[in-house]
Amino acid sequence: CGGTHVPRTGVIGAVLVSAWERFKGGQRLEFLAGARALSRFQLLRDTTAAAVRRLSVLPQDLPGAIDRLHAEARDLRRDVAGLQETLAGYEAGALAERAETWGAHRVVVQALAGDAAWLKALALGIAARPGHMAILLSDSTPALVVAARAADVDRSCQQLVAALSTAFGGRGGGRAEFAQCGGLQAPPELVVAAVRNFLSRPA
Repeated sequence: CGGTHVPRTGVIGAVLVSAWERFKGGQRLEFLAGARALSRFQLLRDTTAAAVRRLSVLPQDLPGAIDRLHAEARDLRRDVAGLQETLAGYEAGALAERAETWGAHRVVVQALAGDAAWLKALALGIAARPGHMAILLSDSTPALVVAARAADVDRSCQQLVAALSTAFGGRGGGRAEFAQCGGLQAPPELVVAAVRNFLSRPA
C-alpha cells in the first residue's frame, strides 16, 4: 500500500513504473502517477524526438545508432592516440637535439603547453636515448612537472620531484627513473630555476 486511497481508480490517471531493483530479498518499484507520469512521458517523448532528428534514424533504430557512435568514437580515440604517439616521438627527437650538457649527461629542461599525458610521452621519448634526462613542466600555474631519465643517468627523478614539492607545494611521486608531481604553486620560470639548482648539486 502506498498510503494514498482514492474513491475510484480514474482519479489516479496513468501509472508509470519507471524503475525497479532487487532489495533485501524482494523487489523495490519506482512508479509515477497522474501528472507526474504524464510529465515523464513528455520528457521521454521530447528526448527521443530530439535524438531521432540528430541521428536521422527511426525511434526503433536509436539503440543501434548509439552503439555505432560509441564504436566510431572508440576507433577515433585509438587513432588519435596513435597519432599523438607518433607526434610525440618526433617532438621528443627535436627536444633531445636541443638538450643541454650537464656533466656527462644531456638534459632537457623546458616549459611546454600540454597535459600530463603529453608531457609524459615527450619525457619518456627523450629518456629513451642513452645519457639523456628530461624535466618537462606545463606552462601554466599551478604547474605540472614530469621527469624521466635514461638508465645510465645517475640523477633521481623522484628526489627532484620531492624537492620541487617541498619548495612549491603540490603532490607527486615516482621512482628514480620516472616521477611526476602537480599543483606546484609557482610560475614556470621559478620551477625551471629550481630544477637547474637541483641539477647543479652533486649527484
